[in-house]
Amino acid sequence: MNLHQFRFVQEAVRRNLNLTETAKALYTSQPGVSKAILELEEELGVDIFARHGKRLKRITEPGQEVLKSIEIIMREVGNLKRIGEEFSKQDAGTLSIATTHTQARYVLPAPVAQLRKRFPKVSVSLHQGTPEQVAQMLLQETAEVGLATESLAGFEELVTLPCYEWTHVVVLPAQHRLAAQERLSLDDLAGEPLISYHPSFTGRTKIDQAFALRRLKPNIVLEAIDSDVIKTYVRLGLGVGIVAEMAVRDDPTFTTPGGDLVWRPAGHLFGQNLARIAFKRGAYLRNFVYAFAELTSERLNRNLIMRAMGGESSSYDL
Repeated sequence: MNLHQFRFVQEAVRRNLNLTETAKALYTSQPGVSKAILELEEELGVDIFARHGKRLKRITEPGQEVLKSIEIIMREVGNLKRIGEEFSKQDAGTLSIATTHTQARYVLPAPVAQLRKRFPKVSVSLHQGTPEQVAQMLLQETAEVGLATESLAGFEELVTLPCYEWTHVVVLPAQHRLAAQERLSLDDLAGEPLISYHPSFTGRTKIDQAFALRRLKPNIVLEAIDSDVIKTYVRLGLGVGIVAEMAVRDDPTFTTPGGDLVWRPAGHLFGQNLARIAFKRGAYLRNFVYAFAELTSERLNRNLIMRAMGGESSSYDL
């Protein structure tokens, strides 16, 4: 069976079972239409139409069910055409990005702004969630691009590429006793109430592992998914914060002399984290998707992404 047969049946119904009119509407011959419908009926094993001689008289009961299925199929074919038209517009459309709060707040503003400047006809839709939710949004095709630190490399259905490394920092009230130390230790932090990310966010596993390796039990008094929330509670004196370095890099609180908070590097304590960009395997990527990836990381380029999407590897470590 094929789409031509479905189209002939559908048009015959629209033309009140007049095959001559059907053939004219479809720019083909009446015998060709009749033959295609008969071949479809033979393949299905049912009569779609009751006949009197060569004339179609009415739609049979099984024919009514066949027509319902044909309507659904042809409707979806129309949808596919519209999708094709939308996605063939290489410089226009909507870019859907799934990412975590930290990436959306501190990493993506510059790449998104540059993308919009380069592709003014492209709108951006940001979907924020846990790394696991980011992966699921890609798998469900809610988003075209995903960016997160955890989880993405663990899905065979995703193609993931490294974007950049980052480390944690310790955030302290300016008057805190540890603020006078440039290099903090795990023992220093183990003796303090700590405020950091929820276990599924922003490299929290590295923090837990570092304490566990030293057989130290951190006193986590508050967990959050947002770096700004963590800094707020540090400012209120609830504890010492551990956040991603991008959350302090351009924050006026830390760049302006005399601020009420200070930060100290913690890469020597918790190691490096790798943020990854991900795409669903087999997805069609438009020009502006490649451009966004290149704007997100100097490591990424169209050739590398195309090779990865072509199946050279599901996860690159550059």
